[in-house]
Amino acid sequence: MSGHKVMVVATHPDDETLGCGGTLLKHQSVGDSIYWVIATEMREEAGFEQCAIRRRDMEIEKIAQSYRFADVVRLGLTTTMVDRMPVRDVVETIAGAMGRVKPNIVYLPFAHDVHSDHRSIFSAAYSAAKAFRSSCIKRLLMMETLSETDAAPALSSQIFVPNFFVDISAFIRAKCDMLRIYKSELGRPPFPRSIATVRSLASFRGASAGCRFAESFMSLKELW
Repeated sequence: MSGHKVMVVATHPDDETLGCGGTLLKHQSVGDSIYWVIATEMREEAGFEQCAIRRRDMEIEKIAQSYRFADVVRLGLTTTMVDRMPVRDVVETIAGAMGRVKPNIVYLPFAHDVHSDHRSIFSAAYSAAKAFRSSCIKRLLMMETLSETDAAPALSSQIFVPNFFVDISAFIRAKCDMLRIYKSELGRPPFPRSIATVRSLASFRGASAGCRFAESFMSLKELW
């Protein structure tokens, strides 16, 4: 598929790179336009300091420039408080972004990520992506986000079982470079959001798919 509009719905900045950074770069390499929807943002009323908010805004600006996104849509929902908002409001906010971009391919957080923001954003985005609301969407996938997806309860109905893989061997270095922009979010192994762990996961998913490095997804919809 080429010449498509590709949207990633990132609950928090860095989810786009952790979950599908290599895939976004691969889309771009074949002529697709990529769009970044950032669902939440830090706010002082949620306990974040001004210096942290400024640092995050600078990271977002640098990431946007590095990926060369066709557009960045910031929804402005408050980090850690999405589940306190009326569901209808969250659905309408995300539906508005989808209506603005009219994407053909959409990447969402995993439905059972341990972070409540992720679960709320998935639920609202999945509702907004219904065929009668967003008929432009032909492919819909859930992505794997280290420190959230891997921490989901080990229940058969809530574990991430990938059935769609993207070879990112040519883009793994660039993905890791993007992650380094989020200095405050990275740590040393065994912390899950580390460069070593990201590479290890990509290597493991690549071994499952038959390539050097891969990102994996769960397919929710495929219309061809």
